[in-house]
Amino acid sequence: MTVAYSFLLFIVLGIFLFCYFVATRVWIKVEKQNKQLPSEKNTDSRRDFLYLSSISIGGLGVAAFIWPFLKSMNPAEDTLALGSTEVDLSDISIGQSITVKWRGKPVFIRRRTQEEIAEANSVDLAKLPDPMSDKDRVQKDEWLVLEGVCTHLGCVPLGQKMTDTKGEYNGWFCPCHGSHYDTSGRIRKGPAPDNLAVPPYQFISDTIIKIG
Repeated sequence: MTVAYSFLLFIVLGIFLFCYFVATRVWIKVEKQNKQLPSEKNTDSRRDFLYLSSISIGGLGVAAFIWPFLKSMNPAEDTLALGSTEVDLSDISIGQSITVKWRGKPVFIRRRTQEEIAEANSVDLAKLPDPMSDKDRVQKDEWLVLEGVCTHLGCVPLGQKMTDTKGEYNGWFCPCHGSHYDTSGRIRKGPAPDNLAVPPYQFISDTIIKIG
C-alpha cells in the first residue's frame, strides 16, 4: 500500500507540474503573439489560450480531487504501530512458553529445553506431512517463534500452559479436530495440512525480538 501511495503521489505531482509548465509557456507565447497580430487573429489566439488554460485548471482540479483519496490510502499511525511487536525474552525460563499478539493473531514463543531441541532434530523428514527441518524454522535453537493458529481451520492449539495437553509429540495439540504438532511446530498427526507458520521476526538484541 505504501508503494502504491508513493507511486500515485508521484503521478499527481507530475500532472500538477506539467499543467503549470504548459500554462506558463502558453501564456508567455500568447502574450508575445498578441502584440504582433491584428485584432481578429488576436481574438483567436486568446480563445486558444483560454482553451489550454481550462485544460490546465482541469488537470489541477483532478489532482486536487485525487489527493484526499491518495491520503486515505496511507496506513494510519495506529495501524503502522500494529505492524511490528517487540518482545523481551529475558524473563522466559527454559521450558516456558508465552503468547503475544501480533496483527490480531496469537504468536507462540517457547524457550525450548535441550531435550525438545534434540527431539525436533531427530525426526525423519521423509515421514513428515509438511517436511521442514528444525533449523529452517528457528534462528536460535533455543527459541521457537510460531503463529499460534492451527492450519486446519484456524483454531488456537493447546500447549502454551504447563497444564495444557501437548499432544502426542510434546508440542501443541488442537482439540477442535485433533491435530498434533511437535516441538518444532510441525504437523505430525491429524487433518492440518501444514506446519504452524513462522512469522517474520529478528533478534534486535540477545534478549529482544521484533516480530513483523
